[in-house]
Amino acid sequence: MPATAPSSTSAEQSAPPPAQEPPREWVDPATHHRIVRLSDEDGTASLYFHQNAYTEKGDLLLVSTRHGLSVIDLQTRKIRQVVEGVARNVVVGRKTRQVFYLKGDTVYATSLDSSETRSIATEARLRTGSGFAVNADENLLAGSWVDNPQPPQQNPTDRGDNYPGKGNMMERRLAAMIPMSLYTIDTKSGKINTFNHSTDWLNHVQFSPTDPNLIMFCHEGPWHKVDRIWTIRTDGTGLRKIHTRTMDMEIAGHEFFSHDGKIIWYDLQTPKGKEFWLAGVVLASAKAIRYRVERSEWSVHYNVSPAGKLFAGDGGGPNSVAAPGNGQWIYLFTPRAGVLEAEKLVDLSKHDYKLEPNVTFTPDGKWIIFRSNMFGPTHVFEVEVKRAQE
Repeated sequence: MPATAPSSTSAEQSAPPPAQEPPREWVDPATHHRIVRLSDEDGTASLYFHQNAYTEKGDLLLVSTRHGLSVIDLQTRKIRQVVEGVARNVVVGRKTRQVFYLKGDTVYATSLDSSETRSIATEARLRTGSGFAVNADENLLAGSWVDNPQPPQQNPTDRGDNYPGKGNMMERRLAAMIPMSLYTIDTKSGKINTFNHSTDWLNHVQFSPTDPNLIMFCHEGPWHKVDRIWTIRTDGTGLRKIHTRTMDMEIAGHEFFSHDGKIIWYDLQTPKGKEFWLAGVVLASAKAIRYRVERSEWSVHYNVSPAGKLFAGDGGGPNSVAAPGNGQWIYLFTPRAGVLEAEKLVDLSKHDYKLEPNVTFTPDGKWIIFRSNMFGPTHVFEVEVKRAQE
C-alpha cells in the first residue's frame, strides 16, 4: 500500500500560491525584440504618454510607486526614491532636472539628484487641477482648474480611458458646464495668472517643448461632441483650433507635440471606429498630415521618436474603440507613402487594458518605455527598438 501523504491544514489549503516575480529580461518569442523589466517593486508605473519623464541627458527616468516618486538610472538600472507620498500631475523639467507635482493644494519642485524640495505655490483650486505642464524655459507651469471649487464629489474628473461607466461620466461632466480656466504659475515666485475662462471642460494641458509661451489644451468630453484640440499663448492671446471636424461622428484626440515643437500629432477617426489615422498639423503652415493605420494596429496612444522618423503605439484592448479586431501589442510604426507600416514589439495578449501602457521613446530613441500588468502586478518595462540577434 502506498504511503499516505501528510494532511494539510485548512490555512495551507486556502493560501494562494506565492506570486511569481516577472522575468528581468527576455526576448519576446513572437517579435524577437528584447524586453527588460526596469522596476523592482509591484505597483510601479510610468507616466502618462505626454508627460515628460526624462532628464535632458536621458540618464534618468521618473516613475511613480506605491510610496511616491522614484528615478531609474537607464544605464545602471538602479532605482532611487526622490519623493515620498502620493504625488499627482507629475512632469519632469528636462534642463533643471526637477520634477514638478501637486500634493493637496500645493505645487512642489524636487531635485532628481539631491531630492531637495521646495514649495512653489498653494491654491485651493489646484485640488481640481486637470492637466499639468512645464514650459521649455522651465520658468512657468500651466494647467486647468475649476474656478469655484465645490466638494470633491461635485467635481467629476477623468480617471482614465477604460474604467466602467466612463462614457456616462463624460456626458454628465460635459453637460455640467462647470466654470474653468487655464492658469500659469511662475516656478520661482509662485505668481499665478489665470486666463481663457470658460464653461467648457478644459483638460490635458501641455507646453510646446520649444516655444516657452505656447500651450496646447483640449476641450474634454465625448470626442464626437467637442472641438477638442486647441493652442493658446500664455498671455491668453492667439486662441487657435487645431482640427476642424469634416463629418458627423469624426473624432480626434490624444494629442501631443513633436519633439521639435513644430507638429501637433493626434489620433483621428473618420468617422469613429471606421477609418483610422495618425494625423498631424504643422503649426507654422497649418499643413495637414495623415498616415493611415490599420484597424488591427490602432493604438490607444501614439508617440513619436526624438528624431521624428518613427512612431510607437500601445495597441488596444477588447473594449476599445477599434474593437473587435484591434491588436494587443506594443507597435513600432514607420511612415511610408501615407501609411504607417507596423512592426510588433511586445505581445500584450495577457495585459489588462484598464491599465494603459502609455508608450514613450527614450531620449536616445533606442528603447520604448511602457507599463504593463501582463504578469499580474503593474511594472515598468522597456523594449529595444532594434530586433535582437537571432
